[in-house]
Amino acid sequence: QVQLAESGGGLVQAGGSLRLSCAASGRTSTTSGRGWFRQAPGKEREFVAAISWNGGSTAYADSVKGRFTVSRDNAKNTVYLQMNSLKPEDTAVYYCAARLPPTAAREASDYFYWGLGTQVTVSS
Repeated sequence: QVQLAESGGGLVQAGGSLRLSCAASGRTSTTSGRGWFRQAPGKEREFVAAISWNGGSTAYADSVKGRFTVSRDNAKNTVYLQMNSLKPEDTAVYYCAARLPPTAAREASDYFYWGLGTQVTVSS
């Protein structure tokens, strides 16, 4: 069993920055691909970013490309999402996810383990 715990969410003004963290515990593997997704009220969960096991490959949604950066520290079994130039439309609950294959993936169905989410609210 793998547990994922997100942290770092909060309230920030438009144009500001936040860094989300996702720590993994339990029967974890540092060779697993990891992803970030978000879900705004009344909307479906959507892909944000993903990273391969060694950080050599990353993927981003068009809406966050150039503003968000995904990274990982396998020594700490933690994945990060640095969010800059935040916009009100970035407001959502952000979830981290893990999959057994080592590659990055964009589809939620490719991930087996999920965290409970952390709220990000961007005020205008």
